[in-house]
Amino acid sequence: MLTSLLSLYIASSLETPIDNSSAVKEASINLSNIIESQAAPIKDPHFIEPVIEASSVIAVDMESGSILHEKNAHERRQIASITKLMTALVILEEEEPDDIVVISENAASTEGSSMYLRTGEEIALENLIYGMIINSANDAAIALAEHNAGNVDAFVEKMNKKALSLGLVNTHFANPVGLDDPNNYSSAYDISKLAIKVYDHKFIRHSAKMKELEVKSTDGQLIHNLTSTNQLLDSYLNIKGLKTGRTDGAGLCLSTVAENDTENQIVTVVLNSPDRFRESKILIDWVFRAYTW
Repeated sequence: MLTSLLSLYIASSLETPIDNSSAVKEASINLSNIIESQAAPIKDPHFIEPVIEASSVIAVDMESGSILHEKNAHERRQIASITKLMTALVILEEEEPDDIVVISENAASTEGSSMYLRTGEEIALENLIYGMIINSANDAAIALAEHNAGNVDAFVEKMNKKALSLGLVNTHFANPVGLDDPNNYSSAYDISKLAIKVYDHKFIRHSAKMKELEVKSTDGQLIHNLTSTNQLLDSYLNIKGLKTGRTDGAGLCLSTVAENDTENQIVTVVLNSPDRFRESKILIDWVFRAYTW
């Protein structure tokens, strides 16, 4: 197929008058598009599909967007703290990392995972993003939402508008944290799109692969020790991040960016898995063995 298309465009270029540069340019662009469309990885037909027990699963090539494996990928499910990827995306697009955030009593008293912020504490915005991505800190997510939009409800509206603009048709947010709520849901496919979008930010690429970090309040008096919730960072695989999630309603969830020996990257998502780290490793290992780039 590719050979015949190449021949067609070469022939059309030869028939074009030599001074008709626009036509030649158009032919070159079209040919480039054809070649790019062939860039998706190719699966070895001898590899059987992996057995993954998670309720929803997907693996996507980050360069071409090709789906490499899926199971119930468009099914709406609660996603726990993977929600924080959208919180981070809105903040990174609208705020500066060196902004100073004053922690409210509401943020400091947020339930669930925490970086132990104190009411009245002043801290750099980037340290809150670190806390949210590395430590999955709920208090950091609430503090960022309040700083950006004035209150949590107004920030959630921004999250949902952003989801619509990205074409995340099976996604809706009810809070910036990922606490269980029937109106806080997404799909494995939508999460893969969101993950690719947010991973485009250098700050996320840097923070998502950090195992530990110490951050301080602006006066240096309060110290917050952050420890990653992502056990895959210690794996034999080249894991670049990305975000864990766990609640009673969502189960064990994980969105992962991984890279093979030739620097090809994939994003995987497992939702409601009996063992999110083990199943993600199985999926990533299978993709890198079954596909050739």
